[in-house]
Formats: sequence, C-alpha cells, structure tokens
Amino acid sequence: MPGTDRTPHMCAVRPSLHGVSTESDIRAFLASRRAKITPRQAGLPAYGGSRRVPGLRREEVALLAGVSIDYYVRLERGHLAGASEEVLDAVANALQLDDAERAHLYDLARAAKRPARRTRRSRGPLPDSVLRVLNSMTDSPAFIRNGRLDILATNGLGRALYSPLHPGPTTPTANIARFQFLDPHGHEFFPDWAESVNTTVSLLRTEAGRAPHDNELTGLIGELVTRSDEFRTAWAKHNVRLHHTGRKSFRHPAVGVITLDFDAMELPAQPGLTLTAYSAAPPHPSTTPCNSSPAGPPPHTTSRCPAATAPGRTREPAPTRSGPLPCRTGNKTEPGQRSFRLPRRVFYSSLFVRGNRPRRKASDTHPGLDAKQWTLAGS
Repeated sequence: MPGTDRTPHMCAVRPSLHGVSTESDIRAFLASRRAKITPRQAGLPAYGGSRRVPGLRREEVALLAGVSIDYYVRLERGHLAGASEEVLDAVANALQLDDAERAHLYDLARAAKRPARRTRRSRGPLPDSVLRVLNSMTDSPAFIRNGRLDILATNGLGRALYSPLHPGPTTPTANIARFQFLDPHGHEFFPDWAESVNTTVSLLRTEAGRAPHDNELTGLIGELVTRSDEFRTAWAKHNVRLHHTGRKSFRHPAVGVITLDFDAMELPAQPGLTLTAYSAAPPHPSTTPCNSSPAGPPPHTTSRCPAATAPGRTREPAPTRSGPLPCRTGNKTEPGQRSFRLPRRVFYSSLFVRGNRPRRKASDTHPGLDAKQWTLAGS
C-alpha cells in the first residue's frame, strides 16, 4: 500500500455466485453445446483445412436455425429475452439438444426476461398427508428433497440407507451435494464416483436455470466451487439432466456395495419437491415361459404348468445346482469389498441386522426409527 509498510488485508467474501449473470450462463451454455456438434453430425459438408473451433461455427448454427448470423451472435451473447419460442426451438434443433438441455434453454430465456431480484425461497413444514404417504412406504427406502438436494424428510428405510448423511438426531438438514464433495466419507459412499459427480452437478445446474436468483442455491454453489476442485471442474461443463429413473450404487457401511433402482416423482402440490423411492430388482429374473421350460418338476411334486401334466408326456427331472448361487454385480469390486444385488427383503433386513449379531433397538444406530419398523425390516 503506498505510503505505508503494511500489507493490505483482503476482505472476507462469503462464497457465492452473485457476480455471475444470466447472460454469462447463456453464453457458456450455448457455446458448450455448439462445441459438441461436428459438421458431419449436423449434416453439413466438411471442407478441408484446419478448424479453429472444435464444433460448429456460429455461422453454421445460424444457417441450421434459419436466422441471421448477427442475430445468433446476439443470442449467444446472452440476449434471449426477446427470442420467440420458434427461434428457441430452431436453435435447440440446430444444436441437437436433448429434453433436459431444451428445458434448460427455456429456463434461461425465462430468467433473462425477469428482473434480477434475489429471493430466498422459504418453505414451511411438509403437509401431514405427504408425510403419511412417505411413511406408508415400508418396503422401499424413500426420501423427499428440494432442488438444492436438501433431504427434507425420509421414511425409516430411507434414513437407514442414507445413515452416513445423518450421523445423529441433532444433525441439521442433510445436503447430498455438500456431503458428497466436502465430507471425507462422501467419496467412499458413492462407489461410481464419476457418474455420481455428473449427476449431482447436473441436477444443481438444472435447478440454477429454474431459480437463478435463489440466495440459498447460489450460496451453496459458491461454497462448492470455492472448496472443491472436482465440483468446479464439473460445474464448468454446463451439463444438465432430468433425473426421473435409473440405477444407483452405494457403499453402505453395514452391507457393502449395493445397487438399487430408483424412481423420482415430482410432487405437483409442492412445486420444487421430489419424492425418490428405491427398490431392489430380483437377482435372477425368470424370462423362460412355463410351457417352454426344458426341465419339469421334481418327483412327487405338483407342477403348476399345464403342459407338464399332459397325458403320455414325460419330463426329465430338474437339474440340480451345486455350489453357491451366482450373484449379479453392477460394479467392479475392490479388494476386501463385496458387490452384490440382494433380494428386497434380504437387503432391507441387512440394513438393520448385520450377520448374526443380536438385534438392537432402532435408536442405537438409526435415530428416529421406532421399534415397530425395526422388527418389520429385520423379520
């Protein structure tokens, strides 16, 4: 500092993205999508010579969208406020956007039309009817989250599945993204790390397009960008996605690596909230019709297949299997780790009772789970 021998102090700034405008998000999103499409993929002739851009040029996108070059350049600079739906559809078709990317483009256009006014999206307690529906799902782990990936409510099995995010009854609202990137156990809990990172960041990027002026959301993103290099790298890709159904893997401290199917359902009466339920697929689904099975029932048993009891027809005895039953695995295992897909009741029981240990009270390891749910899950 001139005139003194003191080093100036830097002002403490709370991590946030308040300095990031909607225009810069639009510019980065359109440029990143344009870079993913080659002239050959777009059906354009590829002339010889080197290209300075990895994907399409702006003039090529303008040609495909049927707009002037100057107008598309203006759009890519972030001026979507005056664009019509026809223009947005033409740009989305030219860039070959999927459903999630197309919806994100429309969200950015709507955000560009609104005044930049920061708001805090506060919400009261969940309705009792929603909690009753959640708690009635006794055979499936389920939870309710918002767009910031805050877990607002769980049923008994849901809390057991996400027990690393709920270390104690006094823990504040758990956030999946904050746990994944900032907690030391986050990397261990999600074995398919690359896919999990892409999913989490894409969901937050999608929500940022819907609610660009939400203070809590921008504060969370700013914290993650500041403290996590992996999040910052993934955030710069501007990927978005719709998260409705799929398969997810966990490395649970009680049962090891498990793979579950999930279905996410938005709550129409509670905008911005999503109910996610997990289920365990059968380990050995039978796809052979009964009347085409080469093996009949064992002796002295009654077959449910009509063809097996037809007059004058004999069947060979069913083959026997020796050794352990094969298990379907969805992920590679590391030394000392188990990867398997459990039948539904066995998986839910394993969440609460491990091995041959005596049964304990629910409050010993899973706060909030009463004795009735404990006995039901462990039976």
